[in-house]
Amino acid sequence: MKLISWNVNGIRAAERKGFIDYAVSSDADIICLQEIKALPEQLSPALHHIPGYTAWFNGAERKGYSGTALYSRIQPRRVENGFGLVEFDREGRVQIADYDDFLLYNIYYPNGAARAERLDYKMRFYEAFHDHVLRQRDAGRSIIVCGDVNTAHQPIDLARPAENEKTSGFLPEERAFIDRFIESGFIDTFRHFSGAPEQYTWWDMKTRARERNVGWRIDYFFVSEDLRPRLVEAGIQSDVMGSDHCPISLEIAGSGPARLQQTR
Repeated sequence: MKLISWNVNGIRAAERKGFIDYAVSSDADIICLQEIKALPEQLSPALHHIPGYTAWFNGAERKGYSGTALYSRIQPRRVENGFGLVEFDREGRVQIADYDDFLLYNIYYPNGAARAERLDYKMRFYEAFHDHVLRQRDAGRSIIVCGDVNTAHQPIDLARPAENEKTSGFLPEERAFIDRFIESGFIDTFRHFSGAPEQYTWWDMKTRARERNVGWRIDYFFVSEDLRPRLVEAGIQSDVMGSDHCPISLEIAGSGPARLQQTR
């Protein structure tokens, strides 16, 4: 089973830049998008009906902001929006899809760079997410988490760590959350397979940083420890354009005892 996660920085802009062709050619079973910046009614019929996929959208109350989308060739039992906490759910940042075999969290985590209040919001969001996912894991569910976490975990995960020690996205408290999340029983799948430096998923467009590969790895696939034996591959598709982020991928073996119904 192949999964893709991508912060598209506007799904309508991504459509103009070839997103639909990318989705079809990717042959992914599940595609998770973040920062779609649109409500479902603002999207073209083509975005609602990509061949082979069923789509679910979670738009923010504020137009042109945040939002997530899920495209799947496998029919989930259900898709829920949010954690049930209004202050977070109104920004359209969370989709939770139940595939029987696992719970999939598609999340666009807040950015804390704008001001102190948003950093506080981000840290409270992290805690709400952690509480939610641990309850599900402790209830016996296998978990896959993907999305734009908006934090680089280790110095290897950004081009200029020393220059960004006091920048949101690499603050000690943000990085400590990822430490704690991993220690609670989750795997950073890319680092499970690769310890290579200079592997980034976001680049500042204003400074043309992508051309020089001055980037940050802030997009992740995490899985609960019980899925470790099923990990096949995790990758960064840095050659795919269309956003200031690039897609990331995860492949896991099998789909559990009962094969899931394919819609393609």
